[in-house]
Amino acid sequence: MWRVGRALTVTFAAAVLVAGGVFYGLVVVLDFREVDSTAKLDAKTLFDLVKLSFGVVAGAGALVALVVAYRRQRVDEAGAHREATRLHTERFSQAVEQLGSDSPAVQLGGVHALAGLADDAPDDSLRQTCVDVLCAYLQLPYTADPGDDPGRQEEHHRYLALRKVRHTILRLIGDHYRRPQGTHRSWQGCDLDLTGLTIDGPIDFSGATFPSGTVTFANTAFSRTRVDFSGATFSGGTVSFTGARFSASDVSFAGATFSDGTVHFGHARFSDGGVSFHEAMFVGSRVAFDFATFPSNPMSLGRPMSFLGALFAGGTVTFTRATFTGTTVHFNGAHFSTGTVTFQDALGPIPYGLLDSLGTPVPATVTLPDSWLPPTP
Repeated sequence: MWRVGRALTVTFAAAVLVAGGVFYGLVVVLDFREVDSTAKLDAKTLFDLVKLSFGVVAGAGALVALVVAYRRQRVDEAGAHREATRLHTERFSQAVEQLGSDSPAVQLGGVHALAGLADDAPDDSLRQTCVDVLCAYLQLPYTADPGDDPGRQEEHHRYLALRKVRHTILRLIGDHYRRPQGTHRSWQGCDLDLTGLTIDGPIDFSGATFPSGTVTFANTAFSRTRVDFSGATFSGGTVSFTGARFSASDVSFAGATFSDGTVHFGHARFSDGGVSFHEAMFVGSRVAFDFATFPSNPMSLGRPMSFLGALFAGGTVTFTRATFTGTTVHFNGAHFSTGTVTFQDALGPIPYGLLDSLGTPVPATVTLPDSWLPPTP
């Protein structure tokens, strides 16, 4: 903030300029040509001058009071923000100390404390710091289940307790991403770095919105779990599943909307799992499945790899050099209207129902490998 003297000088100068402009405008509007002069100063004129003088003094005083009140308000706001930041830092230190405890129960308390701090953070940068710490906990070295052999029961129980902590973090992240951006407890727009995790429990982003920021599951292993992005909206920012491995996992993007931003599935491996983009809408984003590997036996989980009823009506969707290891990838009822879809250099048999959905001739916006093209009559 400016010093008081400088602020008052600038304010007075601005007030004089505005008053002069208003006076001149009134003179022009009322079309005054000249001002009558008189050598005699009568009582009425003197009284009017006195009133005008007091009015100017009162106006100046009000202006000074306004500037001082504004500065006081700014100082109070800055002080309140510093106090809120100080309290946040104290609570943050305590929560991080809990998260670093050897006791899973204390760690769980730290998780909820950090989530609450993120909700109440006085600014976005402090909220992001809380989210970063939760993501960092998930990225700690993963220890597999030692089994429930009688001699290793203590290790097994500790594994289950720590898994509960990890699953709670994932649940809280999903819950907060379902809250509308700008509302209390919404984490939409925050960056999420979930690179290289091993996720052995359900992860639920159903109905979540990704309007901005960067969310990455790059090289993450989803092992025999359910990954739910059904009804999610990707409307900006970047979401990456590059190199992710979905091993016998049930993955759902059913009804998801890809309207803006970028979503990467490059080099992802959907191994023998059910993967659904049923009625997903690709209407503006860039979605890349380049070099991805699609399952050979997705029916092992009871349903096929499916783009059934998906809408390709904008943006760019690429399957460049993707590998289809079986014919159980379904495109039945998919709609291709606008936008660009390319299967350039894709490997393996053509997905089931793709040609029927494309119709004849194949739309110019869709690129297929030569081996997939229908025979020329």
